[in-house]
Amino acid sequence: MNWYLGVLKNYAGFSGRARRTEFWMFVLFNLIVEIVLTVIDSAIGLSSILVGLYALAVLIPGLAVSVRRLHDTDKSGWFLLLGLIPLVGGIILIVFSATAGTVGQNKYGHDPKQHPAHV
Repeated sequence: MNWYLGVLKNYAGFSGRARRTEFWMFVLFNLIVEIVLTVIDSAIGLSSILVGLYALAVLIPGLAVSVRRLHDTDKSGWFLLLGLIPLVGGIILIVFSATAGTVGQNKYGHDPKQHPAHV
């Protein structure tokens, strides 16, 4: 939960680097929340209104943590545009997100493993 809240606190922070744990915990928590909201939407009879509002609320933090994750692997945030390529782009982004970050400082900042944001 701290990883998720940390991403939300850094709402529009596109600079710096994000560890794999920070990124994947944010993705996991988003998935859990969306599943719960989908069940609530279905039970109430809404047509995905709550899920849509939640997705809109976490759009900017999701983009920001994705860019910071790419920065950790020493890649530009513009690589997110690969996601626009059907099927292949998403697979490439998953591989980039699962790849270990650059050890030590890179052009995007200090190594988050050496300077942890969440203690």
